[in-house]
Amino acid sequence: MKKIALILLTVLAYLPGWATITPLPEIQFDLIYNTQGHPLIQPTQSELVLCQDRLCMQAAALGTYGAQKFSCGPGACHATAYEFSPFARLVLMFEDGSVRTSQIFSIPDGLITPFNVYVNDKELSVQAVDAPPHEFLWKRPQAWGSLVLILILEVLCAAAYVLYTKKSFAILYGVAIANVVTTFITWGFLAHWITQSALLWVFCVVVEAVLIGLINRKDLLPKEAALLSVIVNVTSYTLGMIISFTLAQI
Repeated sequence: MKKIALILLTVLAYLPGWATITPLPEIQFDLIYNTQGHPLIQPTQSELVLCQDRLCMQAAALGTYGAQKFSCGPGACHATAYEFSPFARLVLMFEDGSVRTSQIFSIPDGLITPFNVYVNDKELSVQAVDAPPHEFLWKRPQAWGSLVLILILEVLCAAAYVLYTKKSFAILYGVAIANVVTTFITWGFLAHWITQSALLWVFCVVVEAVLIGLINRKDLLPKEAALLSVIVNVTSYTLGMIISFTLAQI
């Protein structure tokens, strides 16, 4: 079992999937027209260019990758990414064939960053607006979907562990309780202040190991509880990432 856990942990370390543990950062662009007409945006020909420097010398368009994407609708555009660059430039093509480009603007750290985009005759002007204090993340369907998906995967993984080791199925209750507790803490509090998703994953592993050990102290030694926590977290997040990537493409 230790070899299996080590292999799964190594595989997960190379997956670009840490961000599924926490809410993904989002940018909302609201268009304000300073033109006579209000031409619609051509979504497939528009892009958000991410820049590593203020001059945008190192630039790349935000691509569609799993849950990461850039989309536009009438009067607004929306971007979701696993991690945004410090700077960006907005390039929009409109139905009349015109292309307008914004200045290079900075992207502050935050879960939701709103911008006003002023559409002028020849260019775009992007201006940051005051963001709301803290979003209540449990309003996001993504939060509940994450809770349900990870809970099911962890319980199933724990069930396989119980069958393999011939231990009591009461251990599953401890795994379920520990998962719910860490998910609520992560989405409800820590995600607002800790941006490194890997640290949040480590937090979940450690806290769940403690809770699983306390709840099942008659059935599990501390090292067994720690090993079980690593196994269920590595397995659930790996499979969860595969599932989320698959669903995001549908």
